[in-house]
Amino acid sequence: MDWRDQGFVLNTRKHGETSVILEVFTAERGRHAGIVRGGVSRKMTPILQPGGQLDLAWRARLSDHIGSFTVEPLRSRTAVLSDRFALAGLNAVTALLAFCLPDREPHPALYSQSTQLLDLLGQNELWPLAYLRWEMALLTELGYGLDLSECAVTGSIENLIYVSPKSGRAVSSKGAGEWADRLLPLPPVLCGAGEAPDAEILQALSTTGYFLSEKLAPALGDKPLPEARARFVDLFGRRISAL
Repeated sequence: MDWRDQGFVLNTRKHGETSVILEVFTAERGRHAGIVRGGVSRKMTPILQPGGQLDLAWRARLSDHIGSFTVEPLRSRTAVLSDRFALAGLNAVTALLAFCLPDREPHPALYSQSTQLLDLLGQNELWPLAYLRWEMALLTELGYGLDLSECAVTGSIENLIYVSPKSGRAVSSKGAGEWADRLLPLPPVLCGAGEAPDAEILQALSTTGYFLSEKLAPALGDKPLPEARARFVDLFGRRISAL
């Protein structure tokens, strides 16, 4: 069994004395792992950094074996290692994908949006909004997308200011009634507003974060959401406070 594809690095872990198990997100094969012989060498280590874009050839005797990769670098994203904010964003993306994606299940639309997001690394003014859009796409792709088209209670499209934590649907100020304090905020940016201040994006991330941690993560087992996501959001919040 063998195939060839392109993808970017999610993570690596040491395997034996000289090899690593490489986990990647690929265009056609989804999240996929394989052994890279000599992966701990000085030559290979910079190539196998999270976010690095690779040309991948995978081979195994049987399709359900872990198999082995041979890799060629296409694009390095190691430049962000000197940018604390960009590095935190990169770690959040790769950690969430490694955590959320089913093994070997293709998600071409999400792959395309993920690579576009990684291409924005270092453009710190654009990144927060692009990252928020990506989190919303991730939720949608995995079956937990938000329905913000109309109020879940009244059917109105006016004054939508809340999200139901149970259904993920929008709720208007009128429809909320006495339940308002139990609902999540719905800042305009979640409804597709083009530009938004950072404080509004941060508020929106608290809402998407709820569905990631309280809906998606429990459906995947007992493990909590990766801490890399919280570290990025915390750093974003402190950056806003410092302005």
